[in-house]
Amino acid sequence: MDVFALYGPSGTGKSTSALELAHKHKINAIIDDGLLIYKGRKVAGTSAKYERTTVQAVKRAIFFYEAHAAEVRQAIRDFHIDRILLLGTSRKMVDRIAAALEIEPISTYISIEDIRSSSEIKAALYTRRTAGQHVIPIPYIQVEQDFFRRLIARGKKIFSSKKEVIGETTIVQPDFGGGRMHVTEHVLRKLVTLSCKDMPEVENVSKINVTLNDLPSVSCEVHLNVSRGTSLPQVAHKIRRRVYDSYVQHLNIELHHIHIHIGRLTIAGV
Repeated sequence: MDVFALYGPSGTGKSTSALELAHKHKINAIIDDGLLIYKGRKVAGTSAKYERTTVQAVKRAIFFYEAHAAEVRQAIRDFHIDRILLLGTSRKMVDRIAAALEIEPISTYISIEDIRSSSEIKAALYTRRTAGQHVIPIPYIQVEQDFFRRLIARGKKIFSSKKEVIGETTIVQPDFGGGRMHVTEHVLRKLVTLSCKDMPEVENVSKINVTLNDLPSVSCEVHLNVSRGTSLPQVAHKIRRRVYDSYVQHLNIELHHIHIHIGRLTIAGV
């Protein structure tokens, strides 16, 4: 059996990336948080996200319970699985999963940092930290809704580079997630305004749009008042730099795109 492993800290987007990675390497089975997912559907196991405490969730994810492990081992044999992807928070964790399921050794280890950018990872961590949202790489219809405090959304369909649907995710909020912190859209927009507050060239910032899903981005329209000969690209670069630094400082988010549109330009003395 060819065994692949994707590892990285909790909340960095492993479950979201798993379907694309599996499609790329022609892997038709995934082990994620206690579930065996075969051809995009759950076929065995119990999700760690159904557990009530963090300790219980970890035990479920590493197949600590023998009955749980035996069920998944049997399903792997029944479906004649010969290529599988394991998800875990570290190399040690995926090694333990492989041992529990008797499918070691792992032939290929892949870090989440190898397939997702720093900005994507920080956006995923922000969503986990503020909203407690977790992704399960199985269809909405297969999620046992009564287990969760709140079923967030259907998630999204995952497409290949050829625009084929290769899977579907569901977003949930487990009981063990702890407290939540909510940052309003007003605050996200205000960060942009405050970033430019002491720039003499910027008279006004409007039409601010912030997107934190997938690749985080900010777009805005500015009214500039500059002297003759001022380099507009340099002013725009300064605005981008300030907005970027502000989001990193206050939210630990690296913006992937910052779009600056000059809606009005005043030349001093003209």
